[in-house]
Amino acid sequence: MQMIEMILSPLLALIIGIFFLGLSRKIMARIQWRYGPPITQPVIDVIRLFSQKSVSHGKLFNLGIIFSLAGSLVLVLFLPLAQICPLSGSGGMLVILYMMLLAPLGIALSGGESANPNTSIGISRKFILALGYEVPLLLILLALMTHYKTISIVHIVSIQQNTGWAFVSLPLLLSGIAYVLILPAILGIRPFEVVQASQEISSGPMAEYGGPFLALATIQHALSLFIGIALFVNLFLGGAGNLLIFFLKMLVVFVLVLFVNAALPRLRIEQAVKYLWRWPTLLAFIGMIIVLIVRR
Repeated sequence: MQMIEMILSPLLALIIGIFFLGLSRKIMARIQWRYGPPITQPVIDVIRLFSQKSVSHGKLFNLGIIFSLAGSLVLVLFLPLAQICPLSGSGGMLVILYMMLLAPLGIALSGGESANPNTSIGISRKFILALGYEVPLLLILLALMTHYKTISIVHIVSIQQNTGWAFVSLPLLLSGIAYVLILPAILGIRPFEVVQASQEISSGPMAEYGGPFLALATIQHALSLFIGIALFVNLFLGGAGNLLIFFLKMLVVFVLVLFVNAALPRLRIEQAVKYLWRWPTLLAFIGMIIVLIVRR
């Protein structure tokens, strides 16, 4: 049964992530009074890219994107997907926090081998942005672990299903708001679309990718979308008892984030870090203090 879940969980995560990629392009097009591509366009692109030839810059260039994709696939196994969680007893939320750094690390190893200056700028922005949202994210996770007295995300989901969502719980309200504020940065969309800013650095880390490499990068992006939203749904919206409810919760969160993406302009990297270390970090810190006071 566990082997089936280890195959099913990444597959469902990939399907949902690819669907969100297509849906985002469609919704953004309609907001901008365009018809837009079909929702299945990412699937068409991935199939087309795998059929094309590409240029390799070395073994590390080849292995870096695979390492990044593997990190995201393993991380999905730790996240409850309704009742599916293959590695529920193999780690806690701090493991998830560390695993989230593998994806940018793999992209950095791959892009660094290409020696493209646009790639180097994009990689540096990716790590700086990750440093920006990892600080409030750590405070948020500490508040959750302190409040529920467990490091297991499965136990946190189970407790919420009996007592109510963490997002509407008074001790964790500020922590939930802080996560909402950093969610666009985790997903890499506006106003935090600084890593792949095509108008500035020619797609950044993806500048040298083509063919199968770009297809793998698209798949990794889809998994990153799933991970960021699924983590919020599990931590603050109580997960779900079945796949349909879990997907609907993710869909509502994703559409709301898309409205933010459509309404706000892109920040500069220093503006993004300044924002992330100010309001989300302040709210997350106050939220953690409130949890400590309530639990004392």
